[in-house]
Amino acid sequence: MTPLLELDGLTKEFRGPGGARTTAVDEVTLTVEDGETLALVGESGSGKTTLTRLLLKLLEPTAGTVRFEGRDLAGLSAAELRGIRAGMQVVLQDPYSSMNPRMRITDIVAEPLVTHDAGYRGRAARPRLRERVGELLTSVGLAAGVQDRYPHEFSGGQRQRISIARALAPAPRVVVLDEPTSALDVSVQAQVLDLLAELQQRHGLTYVFVSHNLAVVRQVADRVAVMRRGAIVECGATADVLGAPEHPYTRELLAAVPRPDAYRARAGATGA
Repeated sequence: MTPLLELDGLTKEFRGPGGARTTAVDEVTLTVEDGETLALVGESGSGKTTLTRLLLKLLEPTAGTVRFEGRDLAGLSAAELRGIRAGMQVVLQDPYSSMNPRMRITDIVAEPLVTHDAGYRGRAARPRLRERVGELLTSVGLAAGVQDRYPHEFSGGQRQRISIARALAPAPRVVVLDEPTSALDVSVQAQVLDLLAELQQRHGLTYVFVSHNLAVVRQVADRVAVMRRGAIVECGATADVLGAPEHPYTRELLAAVPRPDAYRARAGATGA
């Protein structure tokens, strides 16, 4: 069976001052299977975000290919590329920064619908559009009646739910989740992760989950790809990579994760 996403020898170089080249993504070969959650982990600057921008076709690779549903994304027409982008959506770490504060929630969530489906365009389609936005908001645990409010009227967790509703609007196959819970309180984080799991099961979604939080990755991911200096140094089932890592860098990442017993020992030593 053909993987849903295939990255083959994917490389991205940037030119700096004086023509110096920096390799942000270095010959990455990776597959993402239909319906799975693949986590990308690594320290800041390891190339995770650049890699997701390449697979979303927001950046052009220096070398290598990206295939979605078996189709090479290079050389597609504008119309074909729009169709591909409808099938791959993204949820960012900071939902507020990705929302126009002057737009009402109904227009924010409706953007992908209007962009990708001509049936939602024009004044005559407005009632149908509002109905669909209401359904999307309800699906992420918000009341349909909040459509006419603005982003600043919501909590961080609620804004992330709005971002998820917007990502779901064009019925994507793949959703890239770029640190989707790192800006949230722990209790809200758990609620959003539960929501993402429920939506994945309900809609048969495939997730590419970018995170530095290995505890979250252990909870949500089927497989883990570890990035270092733009390259994949280890990839495999989550239990294998996080339970018995083979690469020294993966072991370093795991060793750097604070353990609950260490916190307890420190608290006891300080009398906290």
